[in-house]
Amino acid sequence: MPSRVKILLIYTGGTIGMKKDFETGALKAFNFSKLLQKIPELKQLDCEIETISFENPIDSSNMNPEKWAEIATIIEDNYSVFDGFVVLHGSDTMSYSASALSFMLENLSKPVIFTGSQLPIGDLRTDAKENLITAIQIASLQDNGQALIKEVCLYFEYKLYRGNRTTKINAEDFNAFISPNYSTLIESGVHLKCFPELFLPKTSLEGLKVQKLLNNHVVILKMYPGISSTVLEAILDIPKLEGLVLETYGSGNAPTEDWFLTALKKAISTGLHIVNVTQCSGGSVSMGQYETSSALKEIGVISGKDITTEAAITKLMYLLEQNIESSDFKTIFETSLRGEMI
Repeated sequence: MPSRVKILLIYTGGTIGMKKDFETGALKAFNFSKLLQKIPELKQLDCEIETISFENPIDSSNMNPEKWAEIATIIEDNYSVFDGFVVLHGSDTMSYSASALSFMLENLSKPVIFTGSQLPIGDLRTDAKENLITAIQIASLQDNGQALIKEVCLYFEYKLYRGNRTTKINAEDFNAFISPNYSTLIESGVHLKCFPELFLPKTSLEGLKVQKLLNNHVVILKMYPGISSTVLEAILDIPKLEGLVLETYGSGNAPTEDWFLTALKKAISTGLHIVNVTQCSGGSVSMGQYETSSALKEIGVISGKDITTEAAITKLMYLLEQNIESSDFKTIFETSLRGEMI
């Protein structure tokens, strides 16, 4: 008789495991073991579930590269023992974390699924139970003894998404996330409806490789009408800055004024990597489609294609720690590494 699938539940904090402070009315993290007591339905799942928690659970607003490394280390240390991992995480920065972990965990052959909730587990109308139970079910899916999912995903409100394709769009609705440029991997209803042709295939026979160091000398700049040379130069002059994600208009368009292009060209010539992503919720950068993006292409700005801002900034952090030759950086960034772009 085959052994039961083993799932490790990793609790980092977030709304799902919070309770209201009676004095202030604010939500704060509480003991993780009490969270499990509120979901007796977990005992009905056909898998073994073990749990591990951050020593000091955090609100996801306090998430950072060091905490990402802590999650990655937990997965690495337990990788040979468990068949899948479910990460409980606050929704505010969940797309950033799922994107970061997708790059940090190379050659995944097991699922890593992020989930959380919009309401605490103890709330009468909470979405926490469904999100957690189904995320564990999906992490348990196997085909001929092998995990069905072999990538970092995000599960929320009846849908499983590729993690590095998601963005949070709503602070109040249960349907808080979208994957604007990539279809849903699994939909949850009476049955789980899988779309395996969309799953990320394991292309390497090598074992798991974990990169825990990320370079956070990066910044995001959103374009807006009226941006001044003073603002742009102040950002480009940030000490030790190595990467910039430029959120441009439409399909990658930006001002064509001399001061703007000259400043970017000078920054690129000194080694700054500038990535062009669209500030639209969906769609792709296509530099050269309009005159207002042709100049960016000519001076060596990197095309983010249809990548999300969350994936772009974390991919920058990841690649800047790879000791890549400057001449190769653009080509490598514009190549899909974990299914994060076309």
